[in-house]
Amino acid sequence: MDKMRMESIDLTTQNIEKIGELFPNCITETIDENGKIKKSINFEILKQMLSDDIIDGDEVYEFTWVGKKEAILEANKPTRKTLRPCLEKSVDWNSTENLYIEGDNLEVLKLLQESYLNKVKMIYIDPPYNTGSDFIYNDDFKMNLSQYAEEIDQYNDEGDRLFKNTEGNGRFHSDWCSMMYSRLLVARNLLSDDGVIFISIDENEQHNLSKICNEIFGESNNVGEIVRKTKSMTADKSSGFNLQHETLMIYAKNKSNLVLRGEPKSYGNYSNADNDPNGDWCSGDPSAKSGSSSTYFEIENPYTHRVDLPPLGRYWAFSKKTLERYIKEGKIKFKKDYREGERGFIFKRYKK
Repeated sequence: MDKMRMESIDLTTQNIEKIGELFPNCITETIDENGKIKKSINFEILKQMLSDDIIDGDEVYEFTWVGKKEAILEANKPTRKTLRPCLEKSVDWNSTENLYIEGDNLEVLKLLQESYLNKVKMIYIDPPYNTGSDFIYNDDFKMNLSQYAEEIDQYNDEGDRLFKNTEGNGRFHSDWCSMMYSRLLVARNLLSDDGVIFISIDENEQHNLSKICNEIFGESNNVGEIVRKTKSMTADKSSGFNLQHETLMIYAKNKSNLVLRGEPKSYGNYSNADNDPNGDWCSGDPSAKSGSSSTYFEIENPYTHRVDLPPLGRYWAFSKKTLERYIKEGKIKFKKDYREGERGFIFKRYKK
């Protein structure tokens, strides 16, 4: 027997969803009289969307959310916690130069300010990505959540308070933004004047993280982003779009003082066995991902008369005219002996 529904349909919520389908920019997160966060309509924006004239009202460029002021207050609040050495788990306690700390990360960041204020050269963080299924940190220390949290398993192994930040709880972005804002405020205090922070993130909160970092570190201190390929094959989304990367966002304390140095490139695979006048070289890939009919053609080996075509789905990285020039210059060198299935020429990449 089906259970009876003991409450009427929430028409307000349904109507908000319908308006959101037409005007998604009019949906905001608000707090009701019971302190519960819920979606609501920004009627000023809705009126403007439905008007042919400019509606009177103050305009300001800002990025805000429910709980932002509380996150600032939490970051500036002093902590009464302390660090306690764990000698039985330590290695070379008296001589080590390394420090490993377990604890609530916001509290630990505050404690580090005592000794490392304006002294940290580089910070790397890998925060929760807010996929809707991961857990984020709960910084509401005003309420006694201990018993409730233990019952529903809201602590991780390090004792951090956590909760599942699902879209259904009405706090999908606000809680995540608050969590990041307070921690990044304290992290900036730790950075030296030539310090830099690297933050891993995926597409779920990249746009919000960028705005938060622009506000905390300053837009002028945005060094850039590194796109990192993390997957080779994934299941396509319903749209057919296949996402295979994450982003590493980079911000400096003071960009004018930052100098990033990579490791020197290794040239161990470069040599010049054929005494090419252009100097040392290594074998490179002669194909490209994109091209046209002018870059898709057969290349015949003059010694064996076998032909090569670009790999499936690719094109040559040069036209026929450029190929002729490369042959004259020695950049393309044909092989006299090679195995079946092996390319019949070498495409040189010069060290210079």
